[in-house]
Amino acid sequence: MANSKSRSSSFSSSNRIYYLAPLLAVAIALILFLPSFIGTSPSPSLQIFDKENIEIPINVTTAVDSIGTRPREPFSDLKSAFHRWDSEVGCTRFRDKLRRLKVDESAVQKTKGGDCSELKLDHVSVWAKVPGWIPDILDGLYECQCGLSCLWTRNEVLADPADVELYQFYAPPDTRKTGEPLRAFVEMEAWRAPSGKEDIFISFHSNSDVQATYAGKTFRITHSYHVADKKRDDVLVYWSSSRCLEQRDKTAKAFLSLVPHHSFGRCLNNVGGNDTALTIYPDCQMEDNPIPHWWDHLHCTMSHYKFVLSIENTWTESYVTEKLFYAIEAGAVPIYFGAPNVWDLVPPNSIIDASKFESIEKLAEYIKAVAEDPVAYAEFHAWRRCGVLGNYGKARLASLDTLPCRLCEYASKKGGRNAPSKH
Repeated sequence: MANSKSRSSSFSSSNRIYYLAPLLAVAIALILFLPSFIGTSPSPSLQIFDKENIEIPINVTTAVDSIGTRPREPFSDLKSAFHRWDSEVGCTRFRDKLRRLKVDESAVQKTKGGDCSELKLDHVSVWAKVPGWIPDILDGLYECQCGLSCLWTRNEVLADPADVELYQFYAPPDTRKTGEPLRAFVEMEAWRAPSGKEDIFISFHSNSDVQATYAGKTFRITHSYHVADKKRDDVLVYWSSSRCLEQRDKTAKAFLSLVPHHSFGRCLNNVGGNDTALTIYPDCQMEDNPIPHWWDHLHCTMSHYKFVLSIENTWTESYVTEKLFYAIEAGAVPIYFGAPNVWDLVPPNSIIDASKFESIEKLAEYIKAVAEDPVAYAEFHAWRRCGVLGNYGKARLASLDTLPCRLCEYASKKGGRNAPSKH
């Protein structure tokens, strides 16, 4: 009997192991491969560090960590999506998840503080001699830090005697002599480097003498800022480009062929013309501008879509342009192809970074899943509702909006017209 009982017990244990083993294997497979079964990629991970800069695992999960696990649910009402996210996730969990997010603070120049004793002048005059697209709205007299006053004007007479001559699109014609205005050159494109003739080089990068990011509002201040409170659920992606570059168009075409989209502008247009937007969205017409221009209403138009495709013409460090910031301010989620350090300049969890996906196809499937997950989609807007900015607040403070004072401060430290010649 003892032997029989022992054999019976042994058989039962074997049986349990025999039947449990396949179940365990299936469970492990589901955990490892569920994202690919549901047609999405895992949410791109965030790198979190402790005070000793040692990587630690994230133990707070939110809606973007489970995209594809909820039933698909087409939606258009943004406010309802926000309310659902508030009840299912909320700002406390969102802040907890991102509170130790590490960003490179050196990607943005400091705009406040500094040693006032470094200033050599208490007033600086800037003549915007060849300003290009820099808007008239910057003209004025500014009160800056440390009691410094700054005059920025396009008028040569008002600037006289100028401490700084500002150029754009091409370098100053010759090297200055002591007693002449400092030569400042502003270049917001990635392909231009300092010529050696200018005394002050201004660009999008923090390594410049003075940085000017695209994160502000100044150079697009005339646009219609009406923002739709409902999103289309039939057409997911907005794209607009009128400078048809081969590589950018190739990337756009590959992605847009996989998702429902509207393409405005000249490149890959599928809506019938640059100003078709006003026919589709009459709410975007600017009352004080009866003659429509596509650049006036693109901000308002993109606000009707859940996603905006943002592809830089050059993919290089810190070159994050209006193509992305337009979308963020319009209340859409950018799908971004561009700067490898984009997260150093934008709010946490505000964009979909295409570089995090194995393929265009995986990216497209992810977009489709987010588009039918109101809770996950709302989380891409949580940064502004919960006050989680990362480096974005600093990027705005270092934008073109604040360039006059920051240029004047730099010029004052050099001594303005009294600065010694380089040669």
